Amino acid sequence: MSSHHHTHAAHGQGHGHAPHSHHEHGCCDGAAIAALPSPAPGGGLLLRIPSMDCPTEEGQIRRALEGFAAVRRLHFDLPARALTVDAPPSAWDAVTAAIAKAGFKTETLSTPPAAEDTARARRGELLRLLAALGVAAGAELLHFLAPEGLPWQAAGMAVAAVAIALSGLAVFGKGLSSLARGQLNINALMSVAVIGAFVIGQWPEAAMVMALYSLAELIEARSVERARNAITGLLALSPEQAEVRQPDGRWARVAAKTVTVGAIVRVKPGERFALDGRVTAGQGAVDQSPVTGESIPVDKAPGDTVFAGTINQSGALEFEVTRPASDTVLAGIIHAVEAAQGQRAPTQRLVDRFAAVYTPAVFVLALAVAIGTPLLLGWPWLTGIYKALVLLVIACPCALVISTPVTVVSGLAAAARQGILIKGGVHLEQARRLKVLALDKTGTLTEGRPRLVAQRVLATGLDEARVLQLAHSLAARSDHPVSQAIAAGLPADTLPVEDFGADLGRGVHGRIDGQDLVLGNHRWIHERGQCSPELEALMQTHEAQGRTVSLLAGVGRVLALFAVADTTRATSREAVAQLQALGVHPVMLTGDNPSTAQAMARQVGIADVQAELLPQGKQQAVTAWRARGPVGMVGDGVNDAPSLAAAAVGFSMGAAGTDTAKEAADVLIMNDDLRKLPQTIRLSQRTYAVLWQNIVLALGLKAVFFALAVFGSATMWMAVFADMGASLLVVFNGLRLLRDARR
Repeated sequence: MSSHHHTHAAHGQGHGHAPHSHHEHGCCDGAAIAALPSPAPGGGLLLRIPSMDCPTEEGQIRRALEGFAAVRRLHFDLPARALTVDAPPSAWDAVTAAIAKAGFKTETLSTPPAAEDTARARRGELLRLLAALGVAAGAELLHFLAPEGLPWQAAGMAVAAVAIALSGLAVFGKGLSSLARGQLNINALMSVAVIGAFVIGQWPEAAMVMALYSLAELIEARSVERARNAITGLLALSPEQAEVRQPDGRWARVAAKTVTVGAIVRVKPGERFALDGRVTAGQGAVDQSPVTGESIPVDKAPGDTVFAGTINQSGALEFEVTRPASDTVLAGIIHAVEAAQGQRAPTQRLVDRFAAVYTPAVFVLALAVAIGTPLLLGWPWLTGIYKALVLLVIACPCALVISTPVTVVSGLAAAARQGILIKGGVHLEQARRLKVLALDKTGTLTEGRPRLVAQRVLATGLDEARVLQLAHSLAARSDHPVSQAIAAGLPADTLPVEDFGADLGRGVHGRIDGQDLVLGNHRWIHERGQCSPELEALMQTHEAQGRTVSLLAGVGRVLALFAVADTTRATSREAVAQLQALGVHPVMLTGDNPSTAQAMARQVGIADVQAELLPQGKQQAVTAWRARGPVGMVGDGVNDAPSLAAAAVGFSMGAAGTDTAKEAADVLIMNDDLRKLPQTIRLSQRTYAVLWQNIVLALGLKAVFFALAVFGSATMWMAVFADMGASLLVVFNGLRLLRDARR
């Protein structure tokens, strides 16, 4: 697949990551994926490359510039045939020379091509190809209906030549230049086949093959574009304008990219958020599914975070912008997936290596048929040559080479739509092989913040509501997480506190209505001599379950007991059960004490627990489990980074919040739903299955038509349909992953 019909997202194909090779034998390579809009001119060298319109050429140019340390990033816009090179002006001459050496003419531009011009050129291309198809059909009719004789034959050949010129000049240009450089790619295959057919008198077929091939290329490229645009579609989620409060207090709509951090933005019900921020006024439900994959709207109130691209469903909200438009969580998703598409999956590398050998082998085989069958089997020379040319058309490795990138990109895009960010095809393929999954406890299996889980008034003869009010009043004054959890869990009815103070490592004290009170831990109550055997036993039952106990005490007695604990996430138990059903062995790794860890593990259904681990200990545990097969690690914080890096696949939780674990992880779960882990493994299994279906489909169809071509009666017509049919089949099969994601 090669010719000038590869179309991509109109707003450009940025990559900007380390150059990765695209093999020239191939056709559309899924690694060349639509990304962010073109960078503004002035930031680098802007070139128009007339013969660059497909990832085959993009790959050649990337390879030509691979050795340049000065080139920071390459930004391809294939529909516009433009390339932005981010490099200092001193390197520009060397860059253009290297591109010219690879066989491409360049023109320097001052501004990027307009989207309307690109769209107009695309429409012109489609009309030209339809005209070529009509002219080729005319050549076929002349061949069948015209009487014998040289004038009619000459007229037929002229009509066929016009059809070939309309549809295939670009293919010839590229084919001949790659042959001149000693490279055998799809353009070379097609050029040889069409010229050969014309020379041996099969001119109507030569015309039809070229017109059909070019048209099918265009259809196929449009289909591939759907996979490429799945990510770019995310970009359209954030509105281009935001309603911002001006210094004089009025509201004005301005471009989202000009809004600065700290500005106050208003979003009405039904509108999308243009930027990330923190709610300052209003309450409402927000549909976060585009970013986190959560199906149920999330209630937002002042202090809560909101993300660009999410939809405000009810109630007007005002929020303070926390990140510029270029750095929103949504922009991060697009960058991450864009980077992921630059990394080639193992199956993709395997297919590329195979195709690199396959194309020259086909040339040799065709040559053997052209020369060998007349000499050894006594076939007429024209028959042998014709069959060899049919073989060349059938053998085009298009379907094979395109099958893997399209599938991998569809898998990555399907995951992104579900709030799972996978940083490369290699991790998407690896996830299905996991045998052990190590899970951090705090913040991963649990909520990561303490909650009041039990309370008991111990003083007899006192009003229960009054005791709880005293405890709430003291706890509300402290900023300690345990006190905060108690205050949050009790009815919010505060009394004034005098002489308030905190005793480090013990608790807080104060006077309410003339009564001296403390809200303290086990040790402090023990030091005050207020512990009874019954109270000790009661505290021990809570402590055995991994809870932190606080006691409210007056001068003479203990008034109430409060137990605070980190609670497991609602989805943890279900996620663990799903992992076990997939044959993955879950293990809990935590720095917490063994009794708390065991209690938590029992709640979620995990049998293997390793407690009191430092970050290095977690890393060693991950390494030790490798004996059982590939190990995954799920963590959420800085302390999990070493073990995330040591695992075959590292999953980071809460990627919408933390930046630290993001770097070390291979997969980011955008909301904290652990059920996304088994979902990732199932998607990996499905992607792998579709990859191999495509490889078998592409090679199987070729094998059938190979046999027909040599021993049966396959014509060039059948050959081009077989080749393009196989390509379209594998493209649509790969796109199925995207459809599954929508469901």
